[in-house]
Amino acid sequence: MRTLPPFPSLRRFLSWCAETEQLYPVSEAVPVRHKMTAVHRNILERKGSVLRFDQPVLEAGTAADIPVVVNLFGTAERVAAGLGITLNEVDDLGAFLAALRAPTPPDGLRDTLSRWPMLKAALATRPKIIKSAPAQQTVLEGAEVDLAAIPVQTHWPGDAGPLITWPVVITRPFGSKQEDVAAYNAGVYRAQVIGRDKVIMRWLPHRGGAAHHRTWAQQGEKTPVAIALGADPATLLSAALPLPETVSELTFAGAINGLRPRLVAAKTVPLMVPAEAEIILEGWVSPTETAPEGPFGDHTGYYNKAEPFPVMQITAVTHRNKPLYLSTYTGRPPDEPAIIGEVFNRLALPTIRGQIPEIRDLWLPPAACSYRMAVASIDKRYPGQARRVMMALWGMLPQFSYTKMLIIVDPDIDVRDWDDIAWALATRMDPSRDVMQLEGTPMDYLDFASPRPGLAGKMGIDATTKIDSETTRDWGEIMKTSQEDADFANDLVARLMPKVMA
Repeated sequence: MRTLPPFPSLRRFLSWCAETEQLYPVSEAVPVRHKMTAVHRNILERKGSVLRFDQPVLEAGTAADIPVVVNLFGTAERVAAGLGITLNEVDDLGAFLAALRAPTPPDGLRDTLSRWPMLKAALATRPKIIKSAPAQQTVLEGAEVDLAAIPVQTHWPGDAGPLITWPVVITRPFGSKQEDVAAYNAGVYRAQVIGRDKVIMRWLPHRGGAAHHRTWAQQGEKTPVAIALGADPATLLSAALPLPETVSELTFAGAINGLRPRLVAAKTVPLMVPAEAEIILEGWVSPTETAPEGPFGDHTGYYNKAEPFPVMQITAVTHRNKPLYLSTYTGRPPDEPAIIGEVFNRLALPTIRGQIPEIRDLWLPPAACSYRMAVASIDKRYPGQARRVMMALWGMLPQFSYTKMLIIVDPDIDVRDWDDIAWALATRMDPSRDVMQLEGTPMDYLDFASPRPGLAGKMGIDATTKIDSETTRDWGEIMKTSQEDADFANDLVARLMPKVMA
């Protein structure tokens, strides 16, 4: 499955980035308040390197001892590398993941042996529990805990304060055991720093961490939580993937990395945590206490309003000797989440085709905040098929429930080419016949265009060629240069080009 070496830690991945000339150390002093984000965005828009700020300036104006790493997944190539592959191999990995979701019975010994990589990946999901770990080389508890020593950024001028943006938040449901890692959830939820030893945990109700919190709160108990900062790339990307609720992100990372994930018992909470992380925050989330989180700049390009979310009391901070702090920003695309989303789009396509076989290709335009719009091409065989595909997509994966516009086209249309899409809309779609609208469907509550928070309409546009009962008119014939004429033109232009371009 992997063609790159395993990256069991963030540091190992950064070493690979340095070897491939994709890591740049910034020696100048750069404030974590606003300016670091401005530099990061400037480099990301240029498809630049990973940056390591060696002299971050804290909110208080003093220098931090912890370097800040940003733009880790600022290119699609590095996202693929974090998965252990090149960008050309993303489609193959997507097919592999689809097979893991819905495996077919092996047909004989040869077929069984051909599936050995899949079996090896399954074995790699079993965690290896160790007694001591790099992530716990330094342990701070009680009065020693001070989040102000960590160079957490304040990203945008309208932000309420410092915001942790790349945390892998680890939880388990009430009634589970500490060693039952398969029941764990690891998600990326932003966390606002509100004091020396307190953060606000922003997990939305439908996310796994919030679901686990409810199971503890229903018993009147506080929830044990660990936050891994600077985890290995496989764990980071697994935590961001829309995996089924029955799949633990920590164990899935083992399948991606080709290594058994190394975990260690946390010091002050009953959880297992990634042994190779840079920093671990341990603590408890109250069943009742909340605080206003935000406003913060979000992936829509707007600030979301302040809303109450649960408060986490930090009981310990453990870290490596001379740790690194991994950070990113969230804003109007392009940003790292949008770039990750492009790769995840390709990874998900084989799984989507397994459920909706007629889909040929699917694109979630990054400029549309990754999932607000989608364009799909289909092999059309019968009337009404485009509408069936729309309804199937909206109901298939949780993220598609937030897709408010779907455009369905024929296979001759490049779903990643806006000119092609515009031509299909202009010549194969009639607004009075080919637009389907729904009301009162789930929507990201950060979508300010929605009439009500959390509820909005959806629109599906059928821009396919109309067949049979879909139309009473003879459909036009598409104009196309013959292959013979195209070859003649290519040959002649190649010979004329030096004179034409002179």
